[in-house]
Formats: sequence, structure tokens, C-alpha cells
Amino acid sequence: MELGRLEYLQALVTEFQVTDSTEAKEQVLANLANFAYDPSNYEYLRQLQVLDLFLDMLTEDNETLVEFAMGGLCNLCLDKTNKEYILEANGVEPIINCLSSSNEETVVSAVTTLMFLTTPRSHAQTTALPVVECMLRFSLSANTRLSNLASIFLQDYCSPPQVEEARNLSRHTAVGIPLPKD
Repeated sequence: MELGRLEYLQALVTEFQVTDSTEAKEQVLANLANFAYDPSNYEYLRQLQVLDLFLDMLTEDNETLVEFAMGGLCNLCLDKTNKEYILEANGVEPIINCLSSSNEETVVSAVTTLMFLTTPRSHAQTTALPVVECMLRFSLSANTRLSNLASIFLQDYCSPPQVEEARNLSRHTAVGIPLPKD
């Protein structure tokens, strides 16, 4: 008997919740992140509280779980309802924290997600001074993907005074968010 879409997604969520296998959790989360790419799944994923699952996984020690959760949120946040949910659930802070990941995919997804989450209401949070400083550092990265994405963030989401303030502050500090490993 073939499972419907909702039932299949429910089975994945249940498997994630009941398994003790780290490898199985990673595989299930990767599948959920991939399903998050399809807008026809958004309502089901909301119903199954997968956005909360992704947000919860952002603070895990397992970098693979964080990577897939960040990718899933990135896939979901173009939808207005999902975007509002993430913002209301105080999701911006854990996403910003993912900028310090050593995993390139996690960082790229976090930058992209911050772009997608920027609204007039969330702008102050998504472009806070530490974020702008981080984007300035990323814009200097030898990693072309990260450098280009950070440059777009600075150009399209930050005001010139914000960028200048971050530049001035960066000149006076030696510590910062580390660049991800290639």
C-alpha cells in the first residue's frame, strides 16, 4: 500500500524521533531538508512541526545535523508563512550563531537564510553589527561562493553607514567569527 505525502513525511519525523542511530537521524534530516525544497510540502511540514525540529537541531553538537537543519530552513523560508513562523519563533539568533560554523554548507545556508528572512520588521536583527562584521570578513574569503554571497548581503541588505561602522569596529578588534573550512 502506497503512503500519501503527509503519511510519508510523518513516518520520517517519527523515525527521527524514535531512532537512537546518529546515522539514521542524519539521513532522515537530510530527507526532510530535501522535501522542504518543494512548496507542495510546506503545509505538511508545518503541520508536522518540522520547522521546530530544524530550529532545535541548530544547537546540536553534531555538525551534520546542523548542516541539514540549516539547509531545510533555507529551503522553507522563502514561503511567507514559514518566514513569519521562523521570525516569531526567535529563529534569527540560532541562525546567526550558525555563521560561526566550520562547515561551509552550514554557513552558506545561514547567510542565504538571513537574506530570505530580512523584512522591514526583522532588518535590525538580521543586519545587526556583529552580522555585518562577519559578512565583511566573509567577503574577503578565498572561498568564492562565500565571498560573493557575503558581498551581495552587504550590498543589498546593509546600508553604507552600517558597513562603514562595521569596518571601523573591525579595525579595532582582533577577534572575530572564524571562516569556515573549505
